[in-house]
Amino acid sequence: MVVGPGLRERKKQQTRQLIFDAAQRLFARRGFDRVTVAEIAREADVSEVTVFNYFPTKEDLFFGGLEAFEEQLVEAVRNRPRGESALKAFRRRVLEGGENLGDADRAAAIRRAGSSIGPSAALRARERDVVETYTRRLAEVLAAETRSDPDDVEPTVAAVAMMSAHRALVAHVREQVAAGKRGRALADDFKTQARRAFARIERGLGGYAVRP
Repeated sequence: MVVGPGLRERKKQQTRQLIFDAAQRLFARRGFDRVTVAEIAREADVSEVTVFNYFPTKEDLFFGGLEAFEEQLVEAVRNRPRGESALKAFRRRVLEGGENLGDADRAAAIRRAGSSIGPSAALRARERDVVETYTRRLAEVLAAETRSDPDDVEPTVAAVAMMSAHRALVAHVREQVAAGKRGRALADDFKTQARRAFARIERGLGGYAVRP
């Protein structure tokens, strides 16, 4: 029997989503730097304390979706089936993440995010922190599975290679959207670039961390 989350947990999830959605509306309307936490609280009809209970910083509100996806990348590697390499599991989740790039709403969200991150030093710094955190977590998963020595850099090198490919693809998509590419052309371009990038990495990592 599968038991879902209780009423208290559901209410917490709903409140978190309410705050996140309110913040995204304001960021899209006015830009990240011009929106205050107090305004987000008013938009969501909650107190500032409540906002900070769910999102310790304003940057956390902006990058909630990014952190969720980075977590999914790590979990895809952690929970991959037997006989599958870490790289293959990672690549599969990255490609799945690009499946709806042809949607107009997704492209619009990417355009808004790119236009907000570019001029904001705080957002650029926070994005780097998020990527570094999940790169380190991916390296920890790889180190544990390969039983590497604590001073062995190989798991870190592998994690950096995979995550760097992912981030390069993110940057590429932002550039293409800013240049006006949309729809099927954008989605197909992403798939082509992703397959080429991971094929290059696979020459070095294709046999690394294959689950026995």
